Amino acid sequence: MSKATDVTAADFDREVIKSAIPVLVDFWAEWCGPCKMIAPAVDAIAEEYSGKLKVLKVNVDKEPTLAGLYGVMSIPTLILFKNGEIVEQITGAMPKQKIVDRISPHLV
Repeated sequence: MSKATDVTAADFDREVIKSAIPVLVDFWAEWCGPCKMIAPAVDAIAEEYSGKLKVLKVNVDKEPTLAGLYGVMSIPTLILFKNGEIVEQITGAMPKQKIVDRISPHLV
């Protein structure tokens, strides 16, 4: 079971934009091999940073409007929001530590 929960267009504003803590959003799809490769890393980050970072998933096949709104052209794409603004964007599969290295400066 994924530690990252799904978010839809209906609750994106409340869960992401108005969040009191930074939010890492994983844009993915069922058929995406690289998305499946990084899923364990995303889950581990969700668990390790619980309380400091919210980790949510957007299925681009079910939420194409959200993907379009944030310019997601390829997946996986991870977008870090802080105070409702995009502060980091990572595209493609990469090891957990590289993801952590990119997002951790924004978690203080």
